[in-house]
Amino acid sequence: MSMTTETLKANLKEPAIFCCRRRRGTVISAADLEDPSLFDDMAEAGLLTLSGDALTVEEALGATLLADCEALAPILPSMVEGARKTEKEKAERPAPMETGEPAGTLFAKGASGMMHIEIKSLEGLSLDLPWPGLFPSEAVAAAAPAALSAAVPSAAQGEGKTLRTLTKKYFQVADVVIGEKTSFENGVLTLDRGLLEKALQADPLVKEIKMDVIKPADRHIYTDTIMDVCPIAAKVSGTLGEGVTHVMEGAVFMLTGVDEDGTQVHEFGSSEGYLDEKMAFGNPGCADENDIIIRVETVIQRHTGMERRGPLAAHKCEDVIIQAARDVLKTANQAPLREEICRDVKKYGRPRVVLVKEIMGQGAMHDNILCPNEPCGVTGGQKNVDLGNVPVMLSPNEVLDGGIHALTCIGPSTKEMTRHYFREPLVRALAADEELNLLGVVFVGSPQVNDEKTFVSERLGAWMEALGAEGAIVTTEGFGNNHIDFISHIEQIGKRGIPVVGVSFCAYQGQLVVGNRYADAMIELNKDQKGFENEVAGCSEICPKDALRAVQMLKNKMMGVEIKPAPKKWSQQVVDGNNLLLGL
Repeated sequence: MSMTTETLKANLKEPAIFCCRRRRGTVISAADLEDPSLFDDMAEAGLLTLSGDALTVEEALGATLLADCEALAPILPSMVEGARKTEKEKAERPAPMETGEPAGTLFAKGASGMMHIEIKSLEGLSLDLPWPGLFPSEAVAAAAPAALSAAVPSAAQGEGKTLRTLTKKYFQVADVVIGEKTSFENGVLTLDRGLLEKALQADPLVKEIKMDVIKPADRHIYTDTIMDVCPIAAKVSGTLGEGVTHVMEGAVFMLTGVDEDGTQVHEFGSSEGYLDEKMAFGNPGCADENDIIIRVETVIQRHTGMERRGPLAAHKCEDVIIQAARDVLKTANQAPLREEICRDVKKYGRPRVVLVKEIMGQGAMHDNILCPNEPCGVTGGQKNVDLGNVPVMLSPNEVLDGGIHALTCIGPSTKEMTRHYFREPLVRALAADEELNLLGVVFVGSPQVNDEKTFVSERLGAWMEALGAEGAIVTTEGFGNNHIDFISHIEQIGKRGIPVVGVSFCAYQGQLVVGNRYADAMIELNKDQKGFENEVAGCSEICPKDALRAVQMLKNKMMGVEIKPAPKKWSQQVVDGNNLLLGL
């Protein structure tokens, strides 16, 4: 795994080891060097042999490789030209003469066609960047040193511009009770039982609604199929993606549903059964181990469970109850447990990448709500089916501020519920990575008709080209029909010369039935031992380990690192091996 900016600064004196195979003529940078924190594990596994003759990281940076070199090879002085002098050799050199040059940063255009940047404040660290195209003309290169000094160091060092800031304040919930008035005082959330009558008025398709509170110790209780898990979050100031949002920590809503005939509201598999056996507690879209669950049970009109309007009605009624909790959360009179600062940052000098999330849009209970008025809410949002399933761009902050409310009722284990988007691991991983510039998150629906699938995919490819994306990750929940779109998205992005990584549940049951030459870098999400949809809510959704594998695979593909073909049949050993390489 190549070094980040932080690991580079901390390991300048460590041995320089190639992280991947490199060709003759490579000008060595941090992206070419293995993270020294992995050396011990690699040596123990027999993958690496350290040499006392190897150059240090600071000596190797900027040197040119004289011959092709394999991965995990120590960089010896004989293998490169232009290595920096050692500390001993530096001490023997005469002190430089004083000049009229600026003391901070020096720029020079070399015969090699590279621009050399030397930042003395970092103890002589030097970087080599391609010269052609960095500046529009030779006249710009001859501009005043002060102007260059102001413009280039930020790009070289990865400094960025903050576009918007979101502050999420988390308030601890110690208990939840059902009473006569909705309030939130001293950590106790009280919900007015009269909200049930008000909720019924939200949609006539809901014939009955109940509410109860399930404590962590009481989860061995029967439940109808789990339609959604929704956090309690309220917008205090600003709009989605910026300002201040209050969040309740330790309590979530869970929506269940059947129709009047007792048919579970589901499609490919349902999660009815004992709650403690039917949810992957702790996964991003699920309740956490110690969460109090507020269960809202709905009964909808018969025969509407497989229509868009039936599940939507249940969500609308639940949202009435959640809104009452949001209203008292906005004026919470207790100190927050913690604060989280989320920033949308334009990172200069970093590859431009996009996260594409394919969501359901096939008409029969396949729908999602985008950009509601309240975080994770229903009111005011737009349904992706009604928008024609065309790509819609959200900022990372908008996603993490509850910009998506999930209505889909696909297989429980692969379903990304509303809380999943609120804590989306891939958004967090990409936004936090200092080596990448995350442009945004594109949500694209999966139509039912093939002609529409093609149209939507082509529009997605055009978006990516217009954005100037240099890398992309495409995800999809579920499997089967939507894999047609999924593979098409990868093709439309890949054929435009953009490195792309796919993320999906496949395993045994969801094996891809279509493919193309661009689908050569895939991340498996399955967490069932036999590779099936196991009807455990949130079991095989994207988790932090999956996100880190996807980000590293994208980096590898962008750098031209060879990605070995996957076995023809699903093997958990491949996933485990990749996790081990990343230290996960």
